[in-house]
Amino acid sequence: MTQWRPAPRIRFKVLGLHWRDGRLLAAEVPDDAGRVKGVRPLGGTVEFGETAEAALRREFHEELGVEIGLRGAPVFIENLYHHEGHQGHEILALYEITLPEGAFEGETRLQFHEDSGVVCFAQWFDPATLDQDGGPKLFPDGLKALLKRLGS
Repeated sequence: MTQWRPAPRIRFKVLGLHWRDGRLLAAEVPDDAGRVKGVRPLGGTVEFGETAEAALRREFHEELGVEIGLRGAPVFIENLYHHEGHQGHEILALYEITLPEGAFEGETRLQFHEDSGVVCFAQWFDPATLDQDGGPKLFPDGLKALLKRLGS
């Protein structure tokens, strides 16, 4: 198992917010022992010379093999966090997205691979069930409150 650590610099990342029946599509975030400690919307790092929109389209194409649609302008948040004792710092562009009609119909859990080959899983989560005692957290911190303010 690969142990991920945050880079010791500010990273620009983009996340896609896709909803199905009031549930948010999010990938599992494991701890070093492989236990799911939280979930995070899908997306990834914006590469040098790439726009956030292009990065989001690339990430969804690479990970799920789908072309996405965008539903408006992004919302930006700053995320200072700790993962397994290491400090992380990100600027995130959050886009509401659509998937092609019928994409993943009847599927509740999706398997995909990161560039490194690591197998990941995503599914649609009811945000009300996240950030509860004993359950997975919604990452990044503050996203749940932002979704409430945006009316998502």
